Amino acid sequence: MAMKKFLNDPANLTTELLEGLAACYKDKVKLVNERIVVRAQPKCSCKVAVITLGGSGHEPALSGFVGEGMLDASVVGDIFAAPGAQKLFEAFEMFQRPAGILLITLNHNGDRMSANKALRMAQKAGILVKEIVVHEDIAQGIDTPIEDKRGLGGCIPLIKVVGAAAEAGQSLDQIWALGSRFNDNVATLSVALRTATHPQNGGEIGHLADDEMEIGMGQHGEGGGGIMPVKSANETAEIMLDRLMQATKLASGDRAFLIINGSGATTGMEQLIVYRRAAQVMADKGITVIPGIVDEILTVQEMAGFQMILAKVDTEIICALRAKSNAPYWVCNG
Repeated sequence: MAMKKFLNDPANLTTELLEGLAACYKDKVKLVNERIVVRAQPKCSCKVAVITLGGSGHEPALSGFVGEGMLDASVVGDIFAAPGAQKLFEAFEMFQRPAGILLITLNHNGDRMSANKALRMAQKAGILVKEIVVHEDIAQGIDTPIEDKRGLGGCIPLIKVVGAAAEAGQSLDQIWALGSRFNDNVATLSVALRTATHPQNGGEIGHLADDEMEIGMGQHGEGGGGIMPVKSANETAEIMLDRLMQATKLASGDRAFLIINGSGATTGMEQLIVYRRAAQVMADKGITVIPGIVDEILTVQEMAGFQMILAKVDTEIICALRAKSNAPYWVCNG
């Protein structure tokens, strides 16, 4: 696949995109220490800080969700690469407070290695940090051990939930418990029609034939073993939803929150059609689908496809999802 992008020096991609984010949303975020995106208007230091880390190239995630009611800081790595532990520890030092810090880590090897090292450094320095590891990808099977499940777009509504609780002044233990409950009741499955290219070298990340799609592809285009002939929007939605409902144990009388997260090159038209069918199926099964999201929140460059993110929710989590927030890519009036 030939790469056609509006870029300058590939070596400066992360720096330039972060500078662009800060310039565009300067009332919401600012860039400090080159790779740490923080709130332009910090919340009271008496409240728990929420921090995450991850590679760039997946915009708007993760830095696009820094802001009131969401993240206090996003520590950014190079394209598709985790930041180093020292940079994450810098953020811990910056947000050290008696109320503590909640760290959200996606379950990928690089992110976990950096997080684990930074957590050890924080413990040695007397900085209070608790961690939630996002592991909601069910591509390898519902019964796959948690430690082997990848973190995908389910991290974004999780950040919304814990961010709302932190903004409301809940304790670190309360926020961790709420976030863990959401984390245990959310599942994600991805599908791709076309893979992406690496924006620094133009290399193709995987390959799919013109008549193929793959269910279960990972965040960076890693294969999921679900290659099949291209299906219609309804068929694709039904295949994916069936697995996700099994994973979340959704049943008649439950409430569900559904996100269709575009991977970068799939139109809003297609995503809305998929959401429509998934919502219909759940309604027919007696499940109440609360207002959801159809948007690009965690992308893979120009990959064509989407992630279907499904969560079983209760009243407390619904209130957190609807609470006021003012991040560049998630504004909610409460």
